[in-house]
Amino acid sequence: MLNISNITYRIGARVLLDSTGVAINAGHRVGLVGRNGTGKTTLLKLITGELSPAEGTIDIPRRWRVGITSQEAPHGPKSLIDTVLAADTELVSLLSEAESAADSARIAAIHTRLADKDAHTANARAAVILAGLGFDERAQQKACDDYSGGWRMRVALAGLLFIQPELLLLDEPTNHLDLEATLWLEDYLSNYPGTILLVSHDRELLNRAVDEILHLENGKMTLYRGGYDRFEATRRMRLEQNEKQRAKKKARRAEIESFVARFRAKATKAKQAQSRLKMLERMQPIAEHHEEGSISFMFPEPEQLSPPLYSMDKVAIGYNSKPVLSNLSLRLDTDDRIALLGANGNGKSTLIKLLAGRLAQLSGEVSKSGKLRVGYFAQHQAEELDLNATPLIEMQRRRPEESDQSLRNHLGRFGFGQQKALTTIASLSGGEKARLLFALMTIAKPHILLLDEPTNHLDMDSRQALAEAINAFEGAVVLISHDPHVLELTVDRFWLVEGGRVRPFDGDMEDYRNHLLGHGAANRDRGRSNGNGDTASKKDERRRAAERRSALSPLKKRLAQAEKQVAQLESDRAKLRQSMADPKTYGKDIGRLLDLQKHLGQVEKNLKTAEHDWLTLQEEWERTEPVAREVSNG
Repeated sequence: MLNISNITYRIGARVLLDSTGVAINAGHRVGLVGRNGTGKTTLLKLITGELSPAEGTIDIPRRWRVGITSQEAPHGPKSLIDTVLAADTELVSLLSEAESAADSARIAAIHTRLADKDAHTANARAAVILAGLGFDERAQQKACDDYSGGWRMRVALAGLLFIQPELLLLDEPTNHLDLEATLWLEDYLSNYPGTILLVSHDRELLNRAVDEILHLENGKMTLYRGGYDRFEATRRMRLEQNEKQRAKKKARRAEIESFVARFRAKATKAKQAQSRLKMLERMQPIAEHHEEGSISFMFPEPEQLSPPLYSMDKVAIGYNSKPVLSNLSLRLDTDDRIALLGANGNGKSTLIKLLAGRLAQLSGEVSKSGKLRVGYFAQHQAEELDLNATPLIEMQRRRPEESDQSLRNHLGRFGFGQQKALTTIASLSGGEKARLLFALMTIAKPHILLLDEPTNHLDMDSRQALAEAINAFEGAVVLISHDPHVLELTVDRFWLVEGGRVRPFDGDMEDYRNHLLGHGAANRDRGRSNGNGDTASKKDERRRAAERRSALSPLKKRLAQAEKQVAQLESDRAKLRQSMADPKTYGKDIGRLLDLQKHLGQVEKNLKTAEHDWLTLQEEWERTEPVAREVSNG
C-alpha cells in the first residue's frame, strides 16, 4: 500500500499541500486530477523522494520499485529496441554477468533470477510496447538519434512500461502521443499488473484506464471510486448536498440569532437565550465552495462566404518534390467539423499546412475564396513567441491598426484580464501560452480554424471550454487531437490519413478504437510472425468473417424480431390510449370502456416483457463487438 499521511508542502508562502493524505491499495489504478498549479506533479516528486514534505510521511513497501515518466528524451547510437531493453538495468547486469560468472552457485542464482524476470521474452515484450507506441519493426532497429525529441519521449515511456515497476507514476504520458498511441496506452494501462498513479487531462484515458480518481483541490486530496465521469457526477452531488446543508445551517443560525436578539433582555427567556448563544458557538459553519476562476474561449464570428470555402482536385503535397499525400479531391464548407485520423508521420500536419497556406501543392488544383481567412494553431508556434513581450504587445504587433481597448477586449475572451495581458510571456504557463495562441490566431475573425493538437497543456476545464467554443464557432473546423473526448464533442466527420491518401472514415470514435485495437493489433501480430505482415491471405480473412457472420445470424434475426415486436406493441398501446382519450368512447356502453382498459393493461404488460427481452438480446449483441458491427454492415 502507498500511504501518504498528513503531508504539508509549501512553495514560499503558498501552501500547496495542507496536512492531507490518502492510502492507495496495491494493484489499484488511480487518476490524479486537479486544476493546473494545484500540486499534482509536486505530489509525484514527493513520492519519488525528489522533494521532501515540510510535515507528514510517505510510506512505500520496501519491495516496490517506483518508476516515473522521464522529463528527458533518451539519445545516442543505440537502436530503439536496445534502448528500451537497457531501461531494465538489473536485466542488463544479469545478462552481462551470466557471460563471465564462474561460480556454479552464482550461475544458478543468476539464471533463477533471469527466469523470474522472464528474460527469454524480454525482446518480444519490448517490441510489443514499441509497436503500440508507433514504432514498427523496422523503426525499432534505428538509432535513437535518428528521431526528433517528441518521438524519443515515446521511447522513454516505452522503457518505463518495459521495466513494469510496482508503482508506476505517469505525468501527462499522452503529451507526446498521437491518437492511435493514446488508444493503445488506454488498453495497456487498463491491464497493468501493478499500482498506477496517473496525472492526465484526457477524460477518456481517465475513464478507461483507472478505477479510482484522486482529486487535489485547495491543498486537500479526496479519493473517489470509479472513472472520471463517475467522479465528476459524485463530486457534483456532494457539492450540491453540501450547499443544501450550508443553506439549512445558515437559516438555523439566523433563526437562533433572531431569538436571542428578541428575548435575551427578558428575564423569563434569559436562560433560553443563553443556551441558544452556546448553541451558536458550537455550530461550526459549513464552508462555502469557491470554484477557481473558470476559463472561457470565444471565437469571433466570421463574415459569411459562398461555399465551398476551400476545394482541391487531384492535389499532391509533400516536400522536396516528393509527395506525402496524393490524389486529394476534397472540399470544406462553412458547417464542416472534420477530424483527421491516422498515425503520426502519415501526413495529417502536412494536409493542415496546405490548408493554412504554409505549403504549396506539388500538383493539382486548389480553389478558395479570395476573402478567405484561416486561423492556424500548432504547438510549435509557442516557440515563436517573444518571451520578453506581453500578450498585449504580441497582439499590437499583429494588429497595429486596432485600438488597445479592442485588443484588450479580445484577450479578455481568452482569460487574459488586465493584469495577465501585461505579464511577460516567459512567466505564462503552458496552458496560458496555448490560450494566447488561440487569441492571436482568431483576432482576424477567420472562416476556418485549423487546430493541430490544440489540447496539449490545457487542463480538463480548459479542454471543455475549448470544445464549447468550437461548437459555437460559425465557420469550418479541421482538428487533429489525441484527446478522443474532445473529438467526440466537436466533430461530425472523420478523414483517415494513411497510405499516402485521405479518405472518409465511416464510423465514430468507438469504431476507430476497435479498428485500431482489434484489426490493427491482429495485423501487427501477423506481421511479427514472419516479418512482412502478409501471412494470412485476404481470402482466408474473408472466409473467417463469413463464418463469424453465419454464427451470429440467428442472434441477429432474434434481435430484429424483438425490435419488431416492441414497435408493434408500442403502436397498439398508442391506438388504445387514443381510443380511451376520445370523448365518443364514453358515450357508448360501459362494457366497451372496461374492455379497452383491460386490453391496455395486457398490452402494457406484454410490452414490458418484450422490452426486457429486447434489452437482453441487445446486450448479448453488443458483447459480440466488433463482430456484430461487421454483421450489421455485411
